[in-house]
Amino acid sequence: MVREQYTTTTPGTSLERPKNEYVYKIGIYGWRKRCLYLFVLLLLIILVVNFSLTIWILKVMWFSPTGMGHLRVTKEGLRLEGESEFLFPLYAKEIHSRVDSSLLLQSTHNVTVNARNSNGEVTGRLNVGPKMVEFHGQQFQINSKDGKPLFTVDENEVVIGTDKLRVTGPEGALFEHSVETPLVKAEAFKPLRLESPTRSLSMDAPRGINIKAQAGNIEALSQMDIKLHSSDGVLLLDAETVRLPKLPEGTRGGSGISQGLYEICVCPDGKLYLSVAGVGSTCQEYSRVCQ
Repeated sequence: MVREQYTTTTPGTSLERPKNEYVYKIGIYGWRKRCLYLFVLLLLIILVVNFSLTIWILKVMWFSPTGMGHLRVTKEGLRLEGESEFLFPLYAKEIHSRVDSSLLLQSTHNVTVNARNSNGEVTGRLNVGPKMVEFHGQQFQINSKDGKPLFTVDENEVVIGTDKLRVTGPEGALFEHSVETPLVKAEAFKPLRLESPTRSLSMDAPRGINIKAQAGNIEALSQMDIKLHSSDGVLLLDAETVRLPKLPEGTRGGSGISQGLYEICVCPDGKLYLSVAGVGSTCQEYSRVCQ
């Protein structure tokens, strides 16, 4: 805009009339002004869109003063309600479920729990896979609710702390080496069978072996010989009748011919000895063996 300035004079004076002076105002006009308004309008639109997106994200993620979504921040730590998915490792001092529900750890491949020392080295690892459960550590132990060890495994031995070990498989229990136990007992009304298919079966005890069948028979079967040996003591057969049904019997022959057969004789004190078989009995009540 242009403004003209005029100077007034009194009569009788003559002054030179100044030239017209032009005053220019500084500002933004024309296309610059329109661009500025357009830029401000664009900033307002971006601000409204960002504010709307922020409100939408807060609503979708369930942000609240106590947490986010199923995650709640309490005095005791973090609390998750419902199912949660972790895409990266989770580090926590303690993980437990609610009182009225169980804790479920689920994965499409496997679930691995690691224990590390102060140097970051793995000292224990539990890996639950689709086909196998693996544990890596110095000792594996299962305790009861009272703290009593029920099952303990280390490099040297396996300890079962229960009062009774029950094997329910139809083939029983297979031991490749020796077994040390004070009692081997079958379930009620079921037979007990100790078998060695290709090798010998040996039972040793420093103070005696007691085999008892309260409602049935005791059978000892072997492909070859069965030996009952007592290093310091006697072998006692305490029964009403002792039968040896498969002993070979000789035929009647001449005197002095034993046919390689022997007769089992019993001394008055119960001692057994063999005597060369003859036509008649060769056992003598006062034999030198019985003395």
